[in-house]
Amino acid sequence: MAILVTGGAGYIGSHTVLTLLERGDDVVVIDNLSNSSQTSLDRVAELAGKAPIVYIADVLNNDVLKTIFSNHNITDVIHFAGLKSVSESIKEPLAYYDNNVTGTLVLLREMLAAGVKHFIFSSSATVYGNPESVPLSEQSPTGGTTNPYGTSKFMVEQILADFSRAQPDFRITCLRYFNPVGAHPSGRIGEDPNGIPNNLVPYISQVAIGKLESVSVYGNDYPTPDGTGVRDYIHVMDLATGHLAALDCQEKGAAYKVINLGTGIGYSVLNLIAAFEKAAQTRINYKIVARRPGDIAECWSDPSLARKELGWQAIYNLDEMIRDTWNWQKNNPDGYHV
Repeated sequence: MAILVTGGAGYIGSHTVLTLLERGDDVVVIDNLSNSSQTSLDRVAELAGKAPIVYIADVLNNDVLKTIFSNHNITDVIHFAGLKSVSESIKEPLAYYDNNVTGTLVLLREMLAAGVKHFIFSSSATVYGNPESVPLSEQSPTGGTTNPYGTSKFMVEQILADFSRAQPDFRITCLRYFNPVGAHPSGRIGEDPNGIPNNLVPYISQVAIGKLESVSVYGNDYPTPDGTGVRDYIHVMDLATGHLAALDCQEKGAAYKVINLGTGIGYSVLNLIAAFEKAAQTRINYKIVARRPGDIAECWSDPSLARKELGWQAIYNLDEMIRDTWNWQKNNPDGYHV
């Protein structure tokens, strides 16, 4: 028996593959390495003392999927593969719908043909769009997405809900993550953005190590304690254990589940900068600039359903998240590109 992890060389995928291997699961990975690296999987094997079976291929390639399902006794699929930059999705919407939506359809068809009926989908809090109130629970309104990336995740959730009604013996869990940060405590695997990072934490990290000059803080006049935007950040290792908990609870409760993975705590941009200054023992230069259109004041999760349904909760605090981010950054200043 084995677990198929699509996008297993990526940031969240690699940490989840490591966690699965460490508990004794057999893992098969499919990844086209378009925004990830083979090195991450080499290091996962080194840390786990056991390697996943790896297929360098696209989830849109149904011939490779057929081979995987016929050659390996796959019992569960965790689907991370996809494009993930909000800003890029605005410029390249067709690529996002093709990869994120069509890729999922191809995968589901091959699962159906192979009789594999356990599916965990890597969704996102972007499905909530611009929330009217916080914290966000699974019952909060969805669909008012503000970019093609978020829309692609919302569309897949709709497809999975319809598919679940048509195939009631399938067990499907959509995990809506908030803002993944951090790295494995070893400092051997972590987030390796291509080019200038799109996300705040890796951006601050590159300022801390001197690769970038300063952080732009978009607005300090929000109705928040220090005027800067507040978000729910979650350690990537907490996300990895959340996937294992979801895997273990597939047969319990409803056939189709939607569950938030967050800490339930909001941290501001200035909180993050202060935590980095503490971890890196250096001053982080930042400048206050105008708000960005579409940005919201605050967004954090209500994680109580994950506690109830999965018996899971996040355990890392902000200082630990930033400590592990910095440990990865200082040990790998150029990411996986040595």
